Amino acid sequence: MLAYQSSPVQKLVTADAEINSFILPDEKNLDKKTVDSFGDEWSSFHSFDDAEIEKIGDEYFDIVKENQLNKNSLVLDVGCGSGRWSKYVASKAKFVEAVDPSNAVYVASKLTSNLSNVRVTQAGVSNIPFANDSFDFVFSLGVLHHIPNTQQAMQSCVEKLKSGGYFLVYLYYRFDNKSVLFKLLFAFSNVFRLVISKMPHGLKKIVCNLIAAVVYFPLAKISSLVKNIFGEKMQQKIPLFYYANKSFYIMQNDALDRFGTPLEQRFTKKEIEKMMIDCGLTEIVFSAQTPYWHAIGKKK
Repeated sequence: MLAYQSSPVQKLVTADAEINSFILPDEKNLDKKTVDSFGDEWSSFHSFDDAEIEKIGDEYFDIVKENQLNKNSLVLDVGCGSGRWSKYVASKAKFVEAVDPSNAVYVASKLTSNLSNVRVTQAGVSNIPFANDSFDFVFSLGVLHHIPNTQQAMQSCVEKLKSGGYFLVYLYYRFDNKSVLFKLLFAFSNVFRLVISKMPHGLKKIVCNLIAAVVYFPLAKISSLVKNIFGEKMQQKIPLFYYANKSFYIMQNDALDRFGTPLEQRFTKKEIEKMMIDCGLTEIVFSAQTPYWHAIGKKK
């Protein structure tokens, strides 16, 4: 466990632990509405099956090798949310520091309460309370595209890495490997996001659960059928094929994440690679598998 570089602003007391908070009133590079939205989201979705955490975690960490993440690694999870990926990594690392600016830290603390090598801290990406060059492995999955300045946020993450350490990131893609029709369908769906994300949390959750039931679930089942008949290549032409082997609970969670979040940005593979290079990362490897795009790079 690393020592904090500064004193916490306050301590959040829970039934499971005491959480140190470093959130400042004038927190930089943070969209408060989006942070509050995620706090609400993870208060609604906080019960994850261990087998499903392992299965989905394997998809994000498919490009991570043992020399990059192992039992000697000090790990930083930036934007930990519910804490499920910190829980996934805990058995593979020496210690995991899980940070998040939202009230999701209460959920993360409970989910990881039985793990002695995980600590949850409330902090924004621009004010991570650890010295630079402190961690062997840093990861941020599905987070930085919800931050106003994604490039700056990525730089903040990489600064915490030791020289020779590795950074794993997942950013929403701009459908650069999809057809024009696919992109048009997304543009149409995004209109709904702009409306739904402004709704009160209770109504937002009801609407997103409905979307999961009438859009995500049917398309996931259709994609499974297409795979059985025509193969995996044809399956990937079906929107939301990623959810073919996911539970309905995950579909509900992701529908709320997708349609309920006020701030969302998307990037092409080339744009993500450039951001990583500009942050001082080399030996960049992108996964050829979903979710798109996730990549890993080594700090010079």
